[in-house]
Amino acid sequence: MLPTYLLSLREGLEAALIIGIVLGAVSKIRRNDLAPAVWLGTLSAVAVSILTALILTSFGMSLEEKAEQLFEGITMLVAAGILTWMIFWMGKQARFLKSELEAGVNKAAARYAAGKRAVFWLAFIAVVREGVELALFITAAFFAGDQSQVTSNIIQTLAGTILGLGTAILLGYTLFATTVRLDLRRFFQVTGILLILFAAGLVAHGIHEFNEVGWIPAVIEHVWDVNIILDENSLAGQLLKTLFGYNGNPSLTEMIAYFAYLATVFVYWRRDNKVPAKATVESHA
Repeated sequence: MLPTYLLSLREGLEAALIIGIVLGAVSKIRRNDLAPAVWLGTLSAVAVSILTALILTSFGMSLEEKAEQLFEGITMLVAAGILTWMIFWMGKQARFLKSELEAGVNKAAARYAAGKRAVFWLAFIAVVREGVELALFITAAFFAGDQSQVTSNIIQTLAGTILGLGTAILLGYTLFATTVRLDLRRFFQVTGILLILFAAGLVAHGIHEFNEVGWIPAVIEHVWDVNIILDENSLAGQLLKTLFGYNGNPSLTEMIAYFAYLATVFVYWRRDNKVPAKATVESHA
């Protein structure tokens, strides 16, 4: 439940910020007649996102044995790749997001007759991107969970998603309706670190699935076995498995993929978050 809560909170807050910015821009130019189009675009994007999640999960559950393992492995690696891109993209583009959305609203409103249609698509495309990403992440998180308890896994996935989106809506409303200000940069940094660890787990889990079907050799089947200390099938083991990809007896290629991913992301993370020396000097001047 925790991974889907975290994913839903982050993606939901991004969507809430987008909706708030668009509605604020509509109000700023005194075109409140465009607000229904914004909400219609948002609701349409939500419907498409839910449908995407249902199709992906249902398709995966309909597969058996090798086909299911391949689907899970590919889904996890694709989700890890998109999740990583999303984290870095948000870090770079967040500062320009508001101005770009407001410019889009101004351009759409200037068309008068076509304004509602343009604003609808602006809201739809902005929100559906977050929603489809979340659908893919939730599918990957679902299959990373305990597949021997499907009903419990479904309930936990739904509960985490609903709670995460609910929290995002409350935070979004609080930001735009009150004087409370959330340090969004810090929020996205903290959740970004947690989601990078989650993505590393998806990478390792995806490689594990490919080990099972023989696409990628294990080289050493079990580098170590610590299940006697912390069983991966225990409650704590299942939580760590779903959240961080814990495996009590991983293969060598699984461990190489896990640490290679973390090392690569860490290098780019430091580069993107490094304060230039010139800026540091100027800030102290």
